Amino acid sequence: MNREQISRIAHTDHPIKSPLDDASVDRLLNAGLPRGDERAIDLGCGSGEWLVRALAARPGLLAEGVDVSDDALSQARQAAHDRGVTDRLILHHQDAASFASTARFDLVISVGATHAFGGLLPTLAAARRHLAPGGRVLIGDGFWDRTPSPEAVDMLGEGTDLATTVDRVVADGWTPVHGHVSTRQELDAYEWSCWGSLASWALGRPGDPDSAEALATANLRRTEWLRVYRDTWGFVSLVLARTPG
Repeated sequence: MNREQISRIAHTDHPIKSPLDDASVDRLLNAGLPRGDERAIDLGCGSGEWLVRALAARPGLLAEGVDVSDDALSQARQAAHDRGVTDRLILHHQDAASFASTARFDLVISVGATHAFGGLLPTLAAARRHLAPGGRVLIGDGFWDRTPSPEAVDMLGEGTDLATTVDRVVADGWTPVHGHVSTRQELDAYEWSCWGSLASWALGRPGDPDSAEALATANLRRTEWLRVYRDTWGFVSLVLARTPG
């Protein structure tokens, strides 16, 4: 199985691919789209869940999504069709980091996708290129809530604590206007959902040639979460405006 197949199955019951519950997603979108008639773009949109939810709740919104995965974009098209928002959504099959557009957007979204740009600040640099005057950025990224083990750093990469993460964003010329730190309940619910969905898929298909690999992957990922990074890793989502001057 490739990573896209595993991710699609793992997120069956948690289509927002970050540790955020529905209420948190709604609050973040409300902070990023205060009028409801803006233009939004998601850089690294995956299956398009952020955009489709935003469009479904805001009849005046227009949106675009960019992702390198054709499979994920197919899911986004289906989700947009199912919710009746296809006519207000444009999808681009392209690397988000190199995507260029003459349009400017009132909200630029990139949640859980900073790896595609090489980190948090490069993601904000990409967002800046697409941002309309007075617009906002909705970004989500991991941080270390406690000092991580070397094994955790090897698994999830170098990072900083929450205060340092926000300091870096502010020093880069941004002002947080809203933020959310994922709760323990959100973090745990996300992991249980992902690896439970993958395990359930495997157990329900004992004759499938991919079932053994899927079950082994679910067990491994669940163990890594519980034993390596559960007590140290956190996730922050920020709504940002450009700092004047």
